Amino acid sequence: MKPRVVLMSCSDKEEGERLAKLIVKKRLASCVNIIPLVYSFYWWENKQEETQEAMLIAKSSEEKWEELMQFIKENHSYECPEIISFEPSQVFPPYLRWWKKELT
Repeated sequence: MKPRVVLMSCSDKEEGERLAKLIVKKRLASCVNIIPLVYSFYWWENKQEETQEAMLIAKSSEEKWEELMQFIKENHSYECPEIISFEPSQVFPPYLRWWKKELT
């Protein structure tokens, strides 16, 4: 199992908590952290936007990527949610064992 860290922004802490609980319950991630307030500056439909959002950091796997992405697409309030996955180069081995075990 290849570990993946998945970043997702959402409208607010409440939406983040709802998504995080469901993601962990479905074992699409072993853990989801929520940073309750981030400031986002971006372009959307030819207009520069400034928004307060929450950021989710999910510990998942390459094998769960497609299912997690589909779940977020279906359960997120945004038309085009931010879902970014990357492979960590190093993880503390005992944490990595726990991470993988909780995804099964």
